[in-house]
Amino acid sequence: MIIESIEVRACRNTREAMLDGEMRVGGKSNFDFLVISIKTDSGITGHSFGFAGRGAEMAGAIASSALKPFFTGKDPLFRERLWQEFRTYDRWWNHVPIYSYGPFDICLWDIAGQIASLPLYKLLGAYRNKVPIYASSFVLESPEDYAKQALEVKARGWHGYKLHPPGRVDFDLAAYRACREAVGPGFKLMADPVAAYSYEEALRVGRELERLSYYWLEEPLSDVNFYGLKKLTGKLDIPICGTEVLAGSHYSTAQCISDAVVDIVRTDVSWKGGVTPVMKTAHLAESFGVRCELHTTIYHPLEIVNLHCCAAISNCEFLELLYPTSYMEFGMKRPIEIDSEGYAHVPEVPGIGVDWDWDFIENCTVKIL
Repeated sequence: MIIESIEVRACRNTREAMLDGEMRVGGKSNFDFLVISIKTDSGITGHSFGFAGRGAEMAGAIASSALKPFFTGKDPLFRERLWQEFRTYDRWWNHVPIYSYGPFDICLWDIAGQIASLPLYKLLGAYRNKVPIYASSFVLESPEDYAKQALEVKARGWHGYKLHPPGRVDFDLAAYRACREAVGPGFKLMADPVAAYSYEEALRVGRELERLSYYWLEEPLSDVNFYGLKKLTGKLDIPICGTEVLAGSHYSTAQCISDAVVDIVRTDVSWKGGVTPVMKTAHLAESFGVRCELHTTIYHPLEIVNLHCCAAISNCEFLELLYPTSYMEFGMKRPIEIDSEGYAHVPEVPGIGVDWDWDFIENCTVKIL
């Protein structure tokens, strides 16, 4: 079997997206996206969404010029060889962004699942068939808004709530306190200031979060600030979570684990290179007794793939979903199945199990490459 053709769709989301101010910088995003389709000579086609940031045409051009030639004509079942060979291919002056390889790898796994007539999580080796979810906020206007949203999430039966505050220490602390007061002592809360603090600020915030019984403190400093993160991890009892945007996938994460830079590591199928490196990272972390929590992929057709991986990983507690979920529920005819007890259920159809909304995707397509 060989890859016969690859289609890259650059798509501009036509749905009403987020509000102004819900991201710290850069203004609101309409969540541009890619759709990658890999067709084999046996007639089986794998599909995946791809991250496009704020520019579908730019991301599409990278996928088409740097990734498409590499995969065309290869055997789609040689996923490990392709992963290894691409490291050299990319080093010789491609230097693609961290989100570029992932959708191609996902397509390969979708093809493999269809061939095996197995859902992806069972192909990987199932650990469970439903995963507890937590809500992950956007940037909100007031501490009270965070508290209100945390209560809403708790009422839905979800298993936790993570704040993305604006990164101003006094405001952030007020929001952290307001959420704990609102939801009470037993509900899991996490803090993710997205690299907003200095070391001294992070230490101050971390100590207050310990008093408030927060579950973890995520990316208080930049992921590449190994010195500051290691010092912070050594000083605080609250687990420090990081590595989500660290380039180098499991290779760089290995250094963070061995040097105790963070307590909990991050990976996902979008920004870390697909299913293949996610499972490598999870198994690497497991061998050290470290938790590996999957970072949101933003778009729900990719969250489905994250969900499959979560269901095949024993050292991952949650599936993360940005909240409100309505912003990202596009590209699929059926939403992620979430029950009243806050568990996301894994699709049981062969492959990744996304029921693609091709009419919507066609309407959003600005270029086919």
